[in-house]
Amino acid sequence: MSPGAETTNPGGGPRRSRLRIALLTLESTASAAAVAAFARAQRERLALVGRSDPFRRAAGGMAGQLRRHLRRSGPRLLPWLALEFAVPRLLSALRLDDSGSLAACCRKAGVPMVTVEDVNGPRFHAALREARPDLIVTFHFDQILSAETIALAPRGGINVHPSLLPRHRGPMPVFWALQEEPPALGVTVHRLVPRIDAGPVLAQRPMPLPAGLSVAGAARALHALGAGLASEVLARIEAGTAEETATAPLAYCPFPSAAALRAARRRGLRLVDAADWRAARAVRL
Repeated sequence: MSPGAETTNPGGGPRRSRLRIALLTLESTASAAAVAAFARAQRERLALVGRSDPFRRAAGGMAGQLRRHLRRSGPRLLPWLALEFAVPRLLSALRLDDSGSLAACCRKAGVPMVTVEDVNGPRFHAALREARPDLIVTFHFDQILSAETIALAPRGGINVHPSLLPRHRGPMPVFWALQEEPPALGVTVHRLVPRIDAGPVLAQRPMPLPAGLSVAGAARALHALGAGLASEVLARIEAGTAEETATAPLAYCPFPSAAALRAARRRGLRLVDAADWRAARAVRL
């Protein structure tokens, strides 16, 4: 019987099998708590968890990525990069207790967790085939899935993105949203297609945030909202009531240039603040 097919319950009525999902993420200070909360809420659906390595060789390793960021964005981006990716990994490696983390959730639920070096490569394809998910869920994931990869899940895939798509496609949507007056902040859950943040919208929710919040602080709040919205969308997909709205993708918003970061600083926008460093120390990976 195929996953998601109707079965018969003991009372004789139809019963739909629970949707099985493969969850893919790149853990960071912005997303780790939200993704772990989503995984705990969906533990009965989890078939596989894949974690992208931000310093993987295929992406140039730590040194190669650092050089690219410095050439494009200059040194102002370095505190944000350290806060999001380096600090939580260093501190988590020094801790003996990872309770509350995504890894702990997977161990408790008996769900396999793999490191994703290449989401479109044969090794990860083999892991997907073995896990047999119905649906792929990407939640703060930094690799673009090919059509072939998406097709390995019979129900395709969905992505959680912290912006009101089609606005602010790209890797730092909160930075660009906070440039606007007033800021247009929110979360979108959309269908995966082999183009960045460009699939039909399944659900969208605006989220006004207090003035003066840093980029990192706003991103944490939006990812927390995204965890709940993604759970709602999964329930609709499972029930067959999900509706999709096609949108024409707007311009891609890349990592900010050095000039864009200087201009944002002059307007008083901070990438990180003291509260963000406290949040990074509390992250469990």
